Order: sequence, then structure tokens, then C-alpha cells
Amino acid sequence: MSLVLLALGSVLIFEGLVYALAPSFLEQMLEMLRRIPEAALRQLGALVVVVGLILVWLAFQLGV
Repeated sequence: MSLVLLALGSVLIFEGLVYALAPSFLEQMLEMLRRIPEAALRQLGALVVVVGLILVWLAFQLGV
């Protein structure tokens, strides 16, 4: 459970820093995402999920 809280806290810190330090950059990125076709966004999302699963698997293999 503590690992889940650590992961969630890390994500919130990173997201909060983006909003606090570069809100205009975030707006530009969102505008760019609106221009990308939906199929490409789905493929990108699937790729990110696979990379995340690999990283989680690797973390457990290294003995987290």
C-alpha cells in the first residue's frame, strides 16, 4: 500500500509542478493534442500503458 501512495504522490507532485511552473506551456501542449487525430492518441495511450507496465514489472524484478 505504501508503494501505491508513493506512486500517487509522485504523480501529483509532477503534475502540480507543471501547473505551477509552466501553465502557458501546458496550454500549448493541450492545443497540440487537440490537433492530433484520435487514432494516433489511442496508439500513443496504448504505448504509454505498455511502457508503464514494463517499468512496474522491472521495478518488481529489482525487488521494490
